[in-house]
This record gives sequence, structure tokens and C-alpha cells, in this order.
Amino acid sequence: MSIHIKDIAALINGRIVGNENISINNIARIEEAKENDLTFIYLPAYEKYFDATKASVVLVKPAFSKSRNDITLIEVEAPDKAFLKIILKYFTPEFKLEGIDKTAFVHPNARLGNNVALGKNVVVSEGCVIGDNTKIFHNTVLYDNVEVGSECLFFSNISIREDCKVGSHVILHSGAVIGSDGFGFNPDEKGVYQKVPQIGNVVLEDDVEIGSNVSIDRAALGSTIIKRGTKIDNLVQIAHNVVIGEDTVISSQTGISGSTKIGNNCILAGQVGIVGHIEIGDKVVLMAQSGISKSITKPGYYFGYPAKEIKQARILEAHIRNLPGYSDRIKQLEAEIIKLKDLTKKN
Repeated sequence: MSIHIKDIAALINGRIVGNENISINNIARIEEAKENDLTFIYLPAYEKYFDATKASVVLVKPAFSKSRNDITLIEVEAPDKAFLKIILKYFTPEFKLEGIDKTAFVHPNARLGNNVALGKNVVVSEGCVIGDNTKIFHNTVLYDNVEVGSECLFFSNISIREDCKVGSHVILHSGAVIGSDGFGFNPDEKGVYQKVPQIGNVVLEDDVEIGSNVSIDRAALGSTIIKRGTKIDNLVQIAHNVVIGEDTVISSQTGISGSTKIGNNCILAGQVGIVGHIEIGDKVVLMAQSGISKSITKPGYYFGYPAKEIKQARILEAHIRNLPGYSDRIKQLEAEIIKLKDLTKKN
């Protein structure tokens, strides 16, 4: 692939500084870029790579100070967002899958839209409905009465349990399990745990993306709901009857306990743990490894276990780091007090 730099500049509304008559063949990270590659710098921490990069073109902010004349720059206000536009326009991968493989099973009562593609060993069970232009890769299983919208992309080895509903433009990565049983058990009079049937479902709304090996449990009653535009990273556990709002981002190894509600435009960083039956409001950021033990309704940043507003958490963390020094100081003050008491007694 050869893309002229003028076409790139027009796409991102950038200004070329340097050779306007070159083309690029690929994109790369600045420290790995080669000749005829395009890369970008959007944080000061990456400016140190500029002198050594082999890239032919670099996206930079207008204030960037150029130290080499053999590299062409494209000045743009937000190089990271411009880089994304270039990827979407020229480098978005195509996942080739057409038709229905002869090893796939489609129940006679299932309904498939136009241009649905099914890979090897895909199972589409009774009562399923799949919208137009959806691709489902190998070894994925849809249980009875699953509904899937249009333009979805499901990778291999996914399980979608009975009665679950998936919107349009949804991406599911390999190993995801949608609609597994919620963790519901009730001890009898002898202390033996009896399984509570989980008879609800999972609803994934439009434009949701679910990472690999994510488990989203079906509701005990009603629905576990992931709302429009939410993105969930790999290895996340979402328990029964959880509701997650729109355009929320959840990072790897986060666990959300049952019946918790999370608002819109939230960010949950890696390894966040949330207890059940609480509410997280809109625009809340839970920083990595935080433990959430009660509802948070005020927008802002929270950190720690139990999680606290970030300014308070940092103050407490600073005091914890200084505890050895506090201990030594207290011992010193105690010794001085004893000396003062001895002097008082003598006088």
C-alpha cells in the first residue's frame, strides 16, 4: 500500500512541513518505525525517540521543535486522534469470512439475515435470529432463542447462552461467555448449598465491545444489561443483574458483584473490585486496584481500599509511607518527655 502524504494531510486537516511529494507504506510506533513508515508523537515522553527514528513522516503538534530536516512532519492539534483517523481509513483489518461453512449447524427454525457468515463448527440453535452482515467465526455456539443484530463481529470459541440479546455493531472477542449462570446458591437447614435457578438473560446494546475471556452472568430474574457504546477489556467478571451505563470503559481483571449499577461515561481501571447492590454514578473514575465498598454518586476520581476521593486517598497514602518516620519521631519525643519528667522530679 502506498499513500500520498497530501492525502493524509487532507484527511486529518494537517499542515505538511518538509517534503510534500512522498508517500508512506505503513504505520508504526516511533521507536520501531522504518523508512516509508508514518508515526506520531503526542506526549512529551516520546519526543526522545525523534532523533533516532527511521520514520519518513511524523505527526506532531504545531509547537513541536524539529531537530532533523530529513523527516517530514504533519502538524495537527491532536496527533493521537489524527493517527486513529489514518488507521480507520487505510489500515483497518478485514476479517475475511463469507458464506456458511459446511460444518456449521443452523436450526431450521433459526432466521438469518442477508450476508450472514458462519465459520467452522458454528452452532445456531432453535429460535435464534441473526441480523444482516454479521460474521461469526469458528466454534462459536448460540443457544436457543439468542437474538443478534446487524454488522456484528464474533470471533472464535464464544458461548452465548439461551435467551440473550445482542444489539448491532457489537464485537465479541474469543472466549467470551455471555449469559453464564449467575453465582446464586442458598444454604438449607443443614448448611448444604442449593443452586438458585438463574432464569433471566443478558442484554448487550449497540456498539458494545467485549474482550477475550470475559464472563457476563445472566440475571437471576430480569436482565444483566451492558448499555450502548460500553467497552469491556479482557478477563472481566460481571455478575448477575448488573447494569452498566453507556460509554463506560472497564479494564482487565475487574470484578463487579451482583445487582450493582454503574453509570454512563465511567472508567474502571485494572483490577477494580466492586461489592454487590451498590450504585456508581455517571463520570466516575475508579483507579487501578481500588476496592469499592459503598455507593459513589459524585463524579470524580477515586482510589484505594476502601476507595476514597483521590485527594484524600493521596494524603492518606503519604501518611502511610511516612509511618516509619512518625514512629521514630514519637519514640524520640517520648524519650524527651521522660527526661523532662525526671528533671521536674529532681527540682
